[in-house]
Amino acid sequence: VQLQASGGGLAQPGGSLRLSCAASVASLDHYTISWFRQAPGKEREGVSCIRGNDGYTNYADSVKGRFTISRENAKNTVYLQLNSLKSEDTALYYCATAPGYYSGSYCLLGTLFDSWGQGTQVTVSS
Repeated sequence: VQLQASGGGLAQPGGSLRLSCAASVASLDHYTISWFRQAPGKEREGVSCIRGNDGYTNYADSVKGRFTISRENAKNTVYLQLNSLKSEDTALYYCATAPGYYSGSYCLLGTLFDSWGQGTQVTVSS
């Protein structure tokens, strides 16, 4: 699976961005798709996930209520809407896929994912 992430950029605190992840698959139905992020000097963090078959979603506590993940199966694309951005959201954001269906904390574990996009930088600064 090849993944192309886009949509990052510079935003002010309180601002918004929308990230996109386009997957080179016949269908998202058979995958769990997640977003991860890594800030300089910090460990990679699972941000959000969505299951391609039923739309189940999960979020890290740090982004719950501010970020929204969604999918557009017809375009094999997953989106991450970032609202109410904070400086601590600054990181390189990656999308990744895992075959099968994961939930809870499992869908935010990077070790389960075998295909990764190249990352898109999100910088939150005034």
